[in-house]
Amino acid sequence: MGAQISMPLAHKASAPSASAPLADRLFVVGGKLLLLALLTLAVLLPLLAIFWRGFSPQDGGGLAAARDLVASENFHWLLSNSLKVSASVAAIVVPVAYLFAYALQRTLIPAKPIWRGISLLPLLAPSMLPGIALVYLFGNQGLLRGLVAENIYGFWGIVLGEAIYTFPHALMILLSALSLADARLFDAASSMGASPWRAYRSITWPATRQAVFAAFCLVFTLTITDFGVPVVVGGDYQVLALEAYKAVVGQQQFGRGALIGMVLLVPALFSFAVDAWLRRRHGDAMSGRAQVFRPQPSRLRDRCYLALVLLVCAVLLLVVGMAVYSSLVKFWPYNLSLSLVHYQFNTTAGGGWLAYGNSIRLAVGTALIGSVVIFTGAYLMEKTAGMRSLNLVLRMLSFVPMAVPGLVLGLGYVFFFNLGGNPLHVFYGTMTLLVVCTIAHYLTTAQMTATTALRQLDSEFEAAALSLKAPLYRHYLRVTVPICLPALLDIIRYLFVSAMTTVSAAIFLYSPDTLLAAVAVLNMDDAGNVGGAAAMSTLILLTSAAVSLLLAWASRGLLRRSQAWRQATTTH
Repeated sequence: MGAQISMPLAHKASAPSASAPLADRLFVVGGKLLLLALLTLAVLLPLLAIFWRGFSPQDGGGLAAARDLVASENFHWLLSNSLKVSASVAAIVVPVAYLFAYALQRTLIPAKPIWRGISLLPLLAPSMLPGIALVYLFGNQGLLRGLVAENIYGFWGIVLGEAIYTFPHALMILLSALSLADARLFDAASSMGASPWRAYRSITWPATRQAVFAAFCLVFTLTITDFGVPVVVGGDYQVLALEAYKAVVGQQQFGRGALIGMVLLVPALFSFAVDAWLRRRHGDAMSGRAQVFRPQPSRLRDRCYLALVLLVCAVLLLVVGMAVYSSLVKFWPYNLSLSLVHYQFNTTAGGGWLAYGNSIRLAVGTALIGSVVIFTGAYLMEKTAGMRSLNLVLRMLSFVPMAVPGLVLGLGYVFFFNLGGNPLHVFYGTMTLLVVCTIAHYLTTAQMTATTALRQLDSEFEAAALSLKAPLYRHYLRVTVPICLPALLDIIRYLFVSAMTTVSAAIFLYSPDTLLAAVAVLNMDDAGNVGGAAAMSTLILLTSAAVSLLLAWASRGLLRRSQAWRQATTTH
């Protein structure tokens, strides 16, 4: 009977041994080469097209046009406005976000999940929503117009709108930094008689200052390259991003748009380079023997931080709530009765329900295709041996989108895919190109999430698969994916929400048949239909929130099955 059992097992074991090496080569080598081709087409060539078009003497480009642009007073005015706005927003947002993150991670304030959820609401809506809400709050006929001396249109309108839009982006970075703390250091400081302020200066600040700089750079870059808020509440106060948008969309001056895009690329590249240098010098924040830090009760401290958290959440709820309320008002400010008239998009200019359906298609395609490509690519780079030079090239190309603003990336897609002699021109204006551009735009953050999860897995998993002569792709599907399922679901949720709210990268790539909901918000606002713009923004917000909650609920069963190994078992 033993012989009868051993014979089938021997035959089953011999089959994979013959096919596994070939299957592994196809999976690893073919996957990496395919990823290289995709990154070249989606990231590298569009960026090269920006420089080619900027220095090409046509449509307002060329070296002479570049010299004239840089020397013009109008450019100096636009650049000065952009720098002032971006620096002001970063100076306001980063300290507030730091205190908010500190309250969530280092104090004992109640209801932390609620405050964290409220703080992330602006992530679920396009950047125009804060601007629209400010119009209804402080505009010429705003609800709180009497509280402000000056008109909201201009410098302070842009600063306030961008501050609300960029706040959750800075908060996520600072939350991650403040979540890492070694309790032993604080115990040692307390035993030596150090005050809480001294312990903060000696322990917390050195460990988080690199994250503060990263948050400052991120807020600065997001602000200087965003045109959603300026187009709504900018008024006569013009900025570079809005000028690039007008040059391409309104004036068809592609060369001028490319030159401005190159200028907008400079602060992002500089911030990325300095941040990478600081990361190398920073070192590890925690050792393997670190102990979890648990804050001690302090009534005065917790009350002060709770007051700050309540104030920030009240502002965010006021802005988001005002946008939702204005979308339901029949005719502001003369008829405040509630109605769904603004949600009848097919009867108004701007794009109708077609735009909303296109955004759903874009978000689903980006989330499903992007998560598979990004997670598989991260696995091939992190968990397979050999081809080190190719791995280095793939890592570099994967990090490029982090340093490239969405507006610049979108311009690059216009110049590359709209080129007459390019055989890929057939994809211009299609949903396929919008999906590719959106995945490329948000590639780096998703890839870093996947890499972080994969690096937590011991390399012995792959060694065990090889010793059992099992194909690597089978091990990837049956072992790696289930273990890293939480990170994969986070990537899917992140890509879906980002695709629903994206404006800057897709503004130049849509056609009448592929108009997006976030772009429709811009069109409605330009047409004077501010109520319709608020309604579409609210619909995007609610859809993003609903899908996020649905994914969280639907993934419970999957996580319960795939993550059962994490649960502690009792022994008898």
